[in-house]
Amino acid sequence: MNVLRSLTERKEWKFFGVLLKADPGLAAVWWMALLLRGTLPAVFAIAMGVLVGAVQHGQALGGPLTFAGAVFVLLQVLGPIHQSVSSNLGDRTAAWLYDRLTEACVNPPGMGHLEDPALTGDLTVARDFDLE
Repeated sequence: MNVLRSLTERKEWKFFGVLLKADPGLAAVWWMALLLRGTLPAVFAIAMGVLVGAVQHGQALGGPLTFAGAVFVLLQVLGPIHQSVSSNLGDRTAAWLYDRLTEACVNPPGMGHLEDPALTGDLTVARDFDLE
């Protein structure tokens, strides 16, 4: 249980959790595109093997060609789609984080918490999050 807690407390896991909070639907599309981009090259290799096997055995080529062609087209179009989804999800995540930052600054009564030098540095880092 201690290993699981130390894993989920890592900053990467917190970041991926924020993606789901910022826009669950877009995050699901992003994860699906990521998984497809990881598996489609292997599926394409299998499709080519099926196609080559069909040619070598003199079988009908309609199914294997359709399968290989569909996977090839997916490989070509999934990159730009994933890029666009990533950009939109990044913008939504930044907006969500800015909203949380604003709430953290205006919810406590008074201005004293905003004058704390340690907090000022943290607020600057949080504000400049997506400028890099």
